[in-house]
Amino acid sequence: MKAVVIHKELDLRIDERIEEKPGPDQILVKILRGGICGSDLHYYHHGGFGTVRLKEPMILGHEVAGEIVSTGPNVTNVKIGDRIALNPSRPCNHCEYCQRGLQNQCLDMRFYGSAMRFPHVQGAFRQMMVADATQAHIIDQGIGIEEAAFAEPFAVTLHAINRAGPLLNKRVLVTGCGPIGALAIMAARVHGAREIIVTDISDFTLGLAKKVGADHTVNVATNAEAMARFKAGKGQIDVMFEASGNEAALQLGLEVLRPRGTLVQLGLGSSLNVPQNVIVGKEIEILGSFRFHEEFALAVDLINHRRVNLKPLLTEIVTLDDAKRGFDLASDRSKAMKVQIAFA
Repeated sequence: MKAVVIHKELDLRIDERIEEKPGPDQILVKILRGGICGSDLHYYHHGGFGTVRLKEPMILGHEVAGEIVSTGPNVTNVKIGDRIALNPSRPCNHCEYCQRGLQNQCLDMRFYGSAMRFPHVQGAFRQMMVADATQAHIIDQGIGIEEAAFAEPFAVTLHAINRAGPLLNKRVLVTGCGPIGALAIMAARVHGAREIIVTDISDFTLGLAKKVGADHTVNVATNAEAMARFKAGKGQIDVMFEASGNEAALQLGLEVLRPRGTLVQLGLGSSLNVPQNVIVGKEIEILGSFRFHEEFALAVDLINHRRVNLKPLLTEIVTLDDAKRGFDLASDRSKAMKVQIAFA
């Protein structure tokens, strides 16, 4: 079978790999669609991020959906022919954090396409792959396989909503409108947000933010003064989802958050300078949000029930042999939101 393999920065190849066979509790999945994620782009452009570096060739990808082609004898929750979204998260379910219900903090996590451990955990950008049956979530008839491939990043934003607490009737700010920011808009709306403001520096992404549910969009590169009204009375924002990893966005958010407002940090970046006097003076609650667990099933359920329209976020589907062009397109935020690869 063919797989999308990163060997080192800017060295992306379509390699041949041996097809595996499922064990008693496993399934063999024909991968049909895979979304290119920001972490995939970090491996592609930089060979990793922070202290996480490639030490060997690694199959990329973790946002995937496909069809089950065979099952082990113990599998009862799915069957051959089922179309599924595949949860890329494989916690050990034995460590102290798993036992406390914090599987996203698992001490022995195996997450597809990750160089955090060595040997690396190979990813899901391949034509066929074996997975545990528990990772499979059935997609309803009538739901496009490309929609199903959004389940993983959507689950990331649903976990952020879970961290923030109730959003009913709240005014929400989303800073950074890449795929995660855009999906955070949808997740916030589903959970009852009254008003959603979105900031970015790209008119292209802000236009898509409007399409998926933002009430107001602000290009802070050209119209930063438009945020001034949200600073009145110590701040007008109840909850902020920071999805850019940018220091200026974080500081702006702290200025517009109400006293005792909540800031959920989703975006990753370098170390940021944080104005402690603002946090203390306004009693701001700052929360981190990392991956997901039970939210994956919720993401699939919301997609199956058409509670969200993901189609505006899909920029292009490229063929497997054209994967490198797909990575280059996904890297251009002036042209692309989400690029997927078709494996069949």
